[in-house]
Amino acid sequence: MPAIELRGVTKRYHRRGLFRSRSVTALHDVDLTVQSGEVFGFLGPNGAGKSTTIDILLDYAAPTEGSVHVLGNDVATESTAIRERVGILPDGYGAIGERTGREHVEFAIDAKDADDDPAELIERVGMSGLDAYPIAEYSKGMAQRLMLAMALVGEPDLLVLDEPSTGLDPNGARTMRRIVREENERGATVFFSSHIMEQVEAVCDRVGILDGGELVAVDTIDALRESTGGTSTVTLELSTVPESAMSRVRSLEGVTGIKTDGSTVVVACENAAKASVIATLYDSTAEVTNVTTSQTSLEDLFERYTRGVAQ
Repeated sequence: MPAIELRGVTKRYHRRGLFRSRSVTALHDVDLTVQSGEVFGFLGPNGAGKSTTIDILLDYAAPTEGSVHVLGNDVATESTAIRERVGILPDGYGAIGERTGREHVEFAIDAKDADDDPAELIERVGMSGLDAYPIAEYSKGMAQRLMLAMALVGEPDLLVLDEPSTGLDPNGARTMRRIVREENERGATVFFSSHIMEQVEAVCDRVGILDGGELVAVDTIDALRESTGGTSTVTLELSTVPESAMSRVRSLEGVTGIKTDGSTVVVACENAAKASVIATLYDSTAEVTNVTTSQTSLEDLFERYTRGVAQ
Protein backbone atom coordinates (compact mmCIF):
# COMPACT_ATOMS: atom_id res chain seq x y z
CA MET A 1 0.00 0.00 0.00
CA PRO A 2 1.43 3.42 -0.90
CA ALA A 3 2.14 5.80 1.98
CA ILE A 4 1.14 8.80 -0.14
CA GLU A 5 -0.97 8.84 -3.28
CA LEU A 6 -2.06 11.92 -5.20
CA ARG A 7 -4.17 11.56 -8.33
CA GLY A 8 -4.97 14.48 -10.61
CA VAL A 9 -4.45 17.03 -7.85
CA THR A 10 -5.02 20.63 -8.88
CA LYS A 11 -5.15 23.59 -6.52
CA ARG A 12 -6.38 27.01 -7.60
CA TYR A 13 -6.56 30.11 -5.47
CA HIS A 14 -8.74 33.12 -6.25
CA ARG A 15 -7.12 36.40 -5.37
CA ARG A 16 -8.97 39.68 -5.27
CA GLY A 17 -7.28 42.74 -6.66
CA LEU A 18 -8.32 46.36 -6.50
CA PHE A 19 -10.38 46.18 -9.69
CA ARG A 20 -10.78 42.47 -10.41
CA SER A 21 -10.08 39.00 -9.04
CA ARG A 22 -7.85 36.45 -10.69
CA SER A 23 -7.24 32.71 -10.41
CA VAL A 24 -3.77 31.40 -9.55
CA THR A 25 -2.96 27.72 -10.13
CA ALA A 26 -0.54 26.48 -7.46
CA LEU A 27 -0.70 22.80 -8.53
CA HIS A 28 -1.77 21.36 -11.86
CA ASP A 29 -2.85 17.73 -12.35
CA VAL A 30 -0.22 16.24 -10.01
CA ASP A 31 0.08 12.43 -9.85
CA LEU A 32 2.48 11.19 -7.18
CA THR A 33 2.98 7.87 -5.38
CA VAL A 34 5.34 7.47 -2.43
CA GLN A 35 5.78 3.84 -1.45
CA SER A 36 5.68 2.67 2.15
CA GLY A 37 9.14 2.43 3.67
CA GLU A 38 10.98 4.80 1.35
CA VAL A 39 12.67 8.14 1.98
CA PHE A 40 11.29 10.48 -0.64
CA GLY A 41 12.85 13.86 -1.43
CA PHE A 42 10.48 16.59 -2.60
CA LEU A 43 12.24 19.40 -4.46
CA GLY A 44 11.31 22.57 -6.25
CA PRO A 45 12.21 26.26 -6.51
CA ASN A 46 10.44 28.88 -4.42
CA GLY A 47 6.81 29.14 -5.48
CA ALA A 48 6.79 25.72 -7.17
CA GLY A 49 3.94 24.43 -4.99
CA LYS A 50 5.82 22.30 -2.42
CA SER A 51 4.19 23.92 0.61
CA THR A 52 0.77 23.72 -1.03
CA THR A 53 1.29 20.00 -1.64
CA ILE A 54 2.24 19.42 2.01
CA ASP A 55 -0.75 21.46 3.19
CA ILE A 56 -3.02 19.25 1.08
CA LEU A 57 -1.40 16.06 2.40
CA LEU A 58 -2.09 17.19 5.96
CA ASP A 59 -5.61 18.52 5.21
CA TYR A 60 -4.59 22.09 5.96
CA ALA A 61 -5.90 22.92 2.48
CA ALA A 62 -8.30 21.11 0.16
CA PRO A 63 -7.51 20.36 -3.49
CA THR A 64 -9.67 22.02 -6.11
CA GLU A 65 -9.63 18.78 -8.08
CA GLY A 66 -8.26 15.28 -7.55
CA SER A 67 -7.91 12.79 -4.71
CA VAL A 68 -5.36 12.39 -1.92
CA HIS A 69 -4.71 9.29 0.19
CA VAL A 70 -2.21 9.07 3.04
CA LEU A 71 -1.47 5.72 4.70
CA GLY A 72 -4.47 4.27 2.91
CA ASN A 73 -6.87 6.93 4.24
CA ASP A 74 -8.76 9.53 2.24
CA VAL A 75 -7.49 12.91 3.41
CA ALA A 76 -10.88 14.52 2.73
CA THR A 77 -12.77 12.25 5.14
CA GLU A 78 -10.21 10.58 7.42
CA SER A 79 -7.76 13.34 8.34
CA THR A 80 -7.95 12.62 12.09
CA ALA A 81 -6.89 9.00 11.58
CA ILE A 82 -4.02 10.20 9.39
CA ARG A 83 -2.69 12.73 11.90
CA GLU A 84 -2.54 10.07 14.60
CA ARG A 85 0.00 8.20 12.46
CA VAL A 86 2.00 11.12 11.05
CA GLY A 87 4.87 13.11 12.57
CA ILE A 88 5.25 16.62 11.20
CA LEU A 89 8.17 19.04 11.23
CA PRO A 90 6.67 22.16 9.62
CA ASP A 91 8.55 24.91 7.81
CA GLY A 92 8.28 27.56 10.51
CA TYR A 93 7.30 27.32 14.12
CA GLY A 94 5.64 29.39 16.81
CA ALA A 95 6.38 29.65 20.50
CA ILE A 96 3.47 28.82 22.79
CA GLY A 97 3.61 31.32 25.63
CA GLU A 98 6.53 30.72 27.96
CA ARG A 99 6.50 26.93 27.69
CA THR A 100 9.87 25.24 27.91
CA GLY A 101 11.19 22.84 25.33
CA ARG A 102 10.42 19.89 27.57
CA GLU A 103 6.84 21.12 28.07
CA HIS A 104 6.42 21.26 24.29
CA VAL A 105 7.51 17.63 23.99
CA GLU A 106 5.27 16.59 26.88
CA PHE A 107 2.36 18.38 25.21
CA ALA A 108 2.98 16.46 21.96
CA ILE A 109 3.09 13.16 23.89
CA ASP A 110 -0.22 13.95 25.64
CA ALA A 111 -1.85 15.07 22.39
CA LYS A 112 -1.03 11.73 20.75
CA ASP A 113 -1.80 9.75 23.90
CA ALA A 114 1.67 8.21 23.51
CA ASP A 115 3.95 6.76 26.17
CA ASP A 116 7.27 8.18 24.96
CA ASP A 117 9.88 9.29 27.47
CA PRO A 118 10.36 13.04 26.85
CA ALA A 119 13.94 12.88 28.16
CA GLU A 120 14.86 10.20 25.60
CA LEU A 121 13.38 12.20 22.72
CA ILE A 122 15.15 15.36 23.85
CA GLU A 123 18.47 13.53 24.16
CA ARG A 124 18.00 11.92 20.76
CA VAL A 125 17.86 15.30 19.00
CA GLY A 126 20.79 16.69 21.00
CA MET A 127 18.81 19.07 23.23
CA SER A 128 19.61 17.66 26.70
CA GLY A 129 20.14 20.49 29.16
CA LEU A 130 18.53 23.04 26.85
CA ASP A 131 14.98 21.75 27.23
CA ALA A 132 14.47 23.69 30.48
CA TYR A 133 14.57 27.04 28.67
CA PRO A 134 11.45 28.70 27.21
CA ILE A 135 11.19 28.10 23.48
CA ALA A 136 10.91 31.86 22.95
CA GLU A 137 14.63 32.01 23.83
CA TYR A 138 15.62 29.33 21.30
CA SER A 139 17.65 29.94 18.19
CA LYS A 140 16.23 28.69 14.89
CA GLY A 141 18.44 25.60 15.01
CA MET A 142 17.40 24.78 18.58
CA ALA A 143 13.73 25.12 17.65
CA GLN A 144 14.25 22.84 14.64
CA ARG A 145 15.73 20.14 16.88
CA LEU A 146 12.84 20.49 19.30
CA MET A 147 10.24 20.28 16.52
CA LEU A 148 11.96 17.14 15.25
CA ALA A 149 11.65 15.61 18.74
CA MET A 150 7.94 16.44 18.71
CA ALA A 151 7.56 14.90 15.24
CA LEU A 152 9.04 11.63 16.52
CA VAL A 153 6.41 11.20 19.24
CA GLY A 154 4.44 7.97 18.98
CA GLU A 155 6.75 6.29 16.42
CA PRO A 156 4.82 7.65 13.42
CA ASP A 157 4.32 5.57 10.29
CA LEU A 158 4.98 8.66 8.16
CA LEU A 159 7.33 11.57 8.86
CA VAL A 160 6.70 14.76 6.89
CA LEU A 161 9.78 16.96 7.21
CA ASP A 162 9.46 20.39 5.58
CA GLU A 163 12.88 22.09 5.30
CA PRO A 164 14.21 20.23 8.37
CA SER A 165 17.79 21.51 7.97
CA THR A 166 16.89 25.19 8.21
CA GLY A 167 18.99 26.85 10.88
CA LEU A 168 20.93 23.71 11.76
CA ASP A 169 24.69 23.76 12.16
CA PRO A 170 26.70 20.84 10.66
CA ASN A 171 26.30 18.77 13.84
CA GLY A 172 22.56 19.37 13.82
CA ALA A 173 22.33 18.41 10.16
CA ARG A 174 24.21 15.16 10.85
CA THR A 175 21.86 14.39 13.73
CA MET A 176 18.86 14.99 11.51
CA ARG A 177 20.23 12.68 8.78
CA ARG A 178 20.99 9.97 11.36
CA ILE A 179 17.46 10.17 12.75
CA VAL A 180 15.94 9.98 9.25
CA ARG A 181 17.90 6.78 8.59
CA GLU A 182 16.98 5.32 11.98
CA GLU A 183 13.29 6.05 11.51
CA ASN A 184 13.37 4.56 8.05
CA GLU A 185 15.10 1.43 9.35
CA ARG A 186 12.33 1.20 11.96
CA GLY A 187 9.85 1.06 9.07
CA ALA A 188 8.69 4.66 8.77
CA THR A 189 8.17 6.40 5.45
CA VAL A 190 9.85 9.80 5.25
CA PHE A 191 8.62 12.62 3.00
CA PHE A 192 11.48 15.10 2.97
CA SER A 193 11.14 18.57 1.45
CA SER A 194 14.33 20.61 1.30
CA HIS A 195 16.27 23.10 -0.78
CA ILE A 196 19.61 21.78 0.55
CA MET A 197 20.54 19.27 -2.13
CA GLU A 198 23.34 17.58 -0.20
CA GLN A 199 20.91 16.63 2.56
CA VAL A 200 18.43 15.16 0.08
CA GLU A 201 21.09 13.25 -1.83
CA ALA A 202 22.48 11.81 1.41
CA VAL A 203 19.24 10.24 2.65
CA CYS A 204 16.64 9.88 -0.13
CA ASP A 205 15.76 6.75 -2.13
CA ARG A 206 13.85 8.71 -4.77
CA VAL A 207 13.13 12.36 -5.51
CA GLY A 208 10.33 14.29 -7.11
CA ILE A 209 10.94 17.69 -8.70
CA LEU A 210 8.09 20.18 -8.81
CA ASP A 211 8.26 23.23 -11.07
CA GLY A 212 5.53 25.74 -11.74
CA GLY A 213 2.98 23.55 -9.99
CA GLU A 214 3.73 20.53 -12.16
CA LEU A 215 5.67 17.39 -11.29
CA VAL A 216 8.43 17.36 -13.90
CA ALA A 217 10.44 14.35 -12.67
CA VAL A 218 10.13 11.44 -10.23
CA ASP A 219 12.85 8.78 -9.99
CA THR A 220 16.03 7.71 -8.25
CA ILE A 221 18.89 10.17 -8.51
CA ASP A 222 20.92 7.72 -10.61
CA ALA A 223 18.02 7.26 -13.03
CA LEU A 224 17.60 11.03 -13.35
CA ARG A 225 21.30 11.30 -14.16
CA GLU A 226 20.88 8.74 -16.93
CA SER A 227 17.76 10.42 -18.29
CA THR A 228 19.67 13.68 -18.72
CA GLY A 229 22.51 11.96 -20.52
CA GLY A 230 24.31 10.70 -17.43
CA THR A 231 26.69 13.65 -17.52
CA SER A 232 29.98 13.27 -15.65
CA THR A 233 33.08 15.36 -15.20
CA VAL A 234 36.58 13.98 -15.76
CA THR A 235 39.43 16.08 -14.37
CA LEU A 236 42.98 15.22 -15.48
CA GLU A 237 46.31 16.68 -14.42
CA LEU A 238 48.76 16.60 -17.35
CA SER A 239 52.43 17.40 -17.81
CA THR A 240 51.46 19.39 -20.92
CA VAL A 241 48.21 20.02 -22.79
CA PRO A 242 48.77 18.97 -26.42
CA GLU A 243 46.22 20.55 -28.76
CA SER A 244 46.13 17.46 -30.96
CA ALA A 245 44.93 15.38 -28.00
CA MET A 246 42.37 18.05 -27.10
CA SER A 247 40.99 17.89 -30.64
CA ARG A 248 40.61 14.11 -30.41
CA VAL A 249 38.82 14.40 -27.07
CA ARG A 250 36.45 17.05 -28.47
CA SER A 251 35.54 14.72 -31.32
CA LEU A 252 34.63 11.82 -29.04
CA GLU A 253 30.96 10.88 -28.94
CA GLY A 254 29.37 11.96 -25.68
CA VAL A 255 31.79 14.79 -24.90
CA THR A 256 29.90 18.02 -24.28
CA GLY A 257 32.66 20.40 -23.29
CA ILE A 258 36.33 20.89 -22.37
CA LYS A 259 37.91 23.46 -20.09
CA THR A 260 41.64 23.90 -19.47
CA ASP A 261 43.37 25.73 -16.64
CA GLY A 262 47.12 25.50 -16.98
CA SER A 263 47.93 21.79 -16.98
CA THR A 264 44.47 20.80 -15.70
CA VAL A 265 41.87 19.58 -18.20
CA VAL A 266 38.20 19.27 -17.20
CA VAL A 267 35.99 17.30 -19.60
CA ALA A 268 32.19 17.22 -19.35
CA CYS A 269 30.82 14.07 -20.92
CA GLU A 270 28.24 11.32 -20.71
CA ASN A 271 29.03 8.47 -18.33
CA ALA A 272 29.65 6.11 -21.22
CA ALA A 273 32.36 8.41 -22.64
CA LYS A 274 34.53 8.65 -19.52
CA ALA A 275 36.74 5.67 -20.39
CA SER A 276 37.36 6.96 -23.93
CA VAL A 277 38.32 10.41 -22.64
CA ILE A 278 40.82 8.96 -20.18
CA ALA A 279 42.26 6.49 -22.72
CA THR A 280 42.69 9.21 -25.35
CA LEU A 281 44.74 11.40 -23.02
CA TYR A 282 46.81 8.46 -21.74
CA ASP A 283 47.62 7.67 -25.37
CA SER A 284 48.76 11.24 -26.05
CA THR A 285 52.26 12.67 -25.73
CA ALA A 286 51.41 14.15 -22.33
CA GLU A 287 52.01 12.40 -19.04
CA VAL A 288 48.81 11.99 -16.98
CA THR A 289 49.65 12.56 -13.32
CA ASN A 290 46.17 12.42 -11.77
CA VAL A 291 42.58 11.57 -12.76
CA THR A 292 39.37 12.22 -10.84
CA THR A 293 35.78 11.76 -11.96
CA SER A 294 32.48 13.00 -10.58
CA GLN A 295 28.85 12.46 -11.48
CA THR A 296 26.26 15.14 -12.05
CA SER A 297 25.21 16.47 -8.67
CA LEU A 298 21.60 16.60 -7.59
CA GLU A 299 21.93 20.38 -7.63
CA ASP A 300 22.85 20.23 -11.33
CA LEU A 301 19.92 17.91 -12.04
CA PHE A 302 17.58 20.24 -10.17
CA GLU A 303 18.77 23.18 -12.25
CA ARG A 304 18.29 21.29 -15.50
CA TYR A 305 14.77 20.12 -14.71
CA THR A 306 13.53 23.38 -13.31
CA ARG A 307 14.91 25.32 -16.27
CA GLY A 308 13.38 22.92 -18.75
CA VAL A 309 16.70 21.68 -20.16
CA ALA A 310 15.94 18.01 -19.49
CA GLN A 311 12.27 18.09 -20.41
